Amino acid sequence: MQNLLPKKLVNLAEKVIDANRKAGRRIAVAESCTGGLVAAALTEIAGSSDVFDCGFNTYSNESKHQLLGVSHDMLDTFGAVSIAVAWGMAQGALERSGCDVAVAITGVAGPDGGTEKKPIGTVVFAKAEKNKDIDDVVADRHDFGTDKSRADIRLQAALVALELLLPDNSE
Repeated sequence: MQNLLPKKLVNLAEKVIDANRKAGRRIAVAESCTGGLVAAALTEIAGSSDVFDCGFNTYSNESKHQLLGVSHDMLDTFGAVSIAVAWGMAQGALERSGCDVAVAITGVAGPDGGTEKKPIGTVVFAKAEKNKDIDDVVADRHDFGTDKSRADIRLQAALVALELLLPDNSE
């Protein structure tokens, strides 16, 4: 076995590592519904330790609060799967790691847990960058579809998160 993970995930992770190495950037991730898949993809690349610093696997609301500093008020008001919480996760990962860029992922991978407003397949992403204005929020919600499997949703979410980790000039 050459790689533990799907080829397209590993190939994109390699592109992320190479581009951030060239840009002199260190990266961190804060993951919920992907459960460490983005960190696993990044660490599948030999030599990634000079770029990838750390991953926060914050599946529960309490871990989002304890490890990343997302407020209970924010979690209660907007819910874990929201732009506000994803942004709080990304900011927390950036601050706690001291990295140059951090990406956060939170969502509903299914097969249970979806609601009318946040159905299965709903995943929210945010990116925070060192020395960027706090008002310059990079966040987005993707609806991957209720017809997708848990594995498909998690893979698609990991791919989107990796794309967000590419420096602007390499996209």
